[in-house]
Amino acid sequence: MSGPREQAIHDALVRSFAPSVLEVINESGNHSVPPGSETHFKVVVVAASFDGQGLVARHRAVNRALGAELAAGLHALSIQALTPDQWASRGGQIPASPPCLGGSKAG
Repeated sequence: MSGPREQAIHDALVRSFAPSVLEVINESGNHSVPPGSETHFKVVVVAASFDGQGLVARHRAVNRALGAELAAGLHALSIQALTPDQWASRGGQIPASPPCLGGSKAG
């Protein structure tokens, strides 16, 4: 079940990029935050509009698209911004996120 921030992220990315693939993954539960939080997300955005753009330009575009969410308390955002060819060459696989080492989970 998606929460309001997850839905807002999804909707903003659809409006901005018309992606062929979009995954919005709430990873807040992997971090030291209260249950039900929407503070840590991973997004996978596959869009033809990324053709010819470098990685930094793609990340900036995603950050611009999510400016309102970032300003409203979105704490962490992992971005996979790929062209359709890059997505195909990866076999449509979403890389796993590293474990959280912050907060009470730090060694």
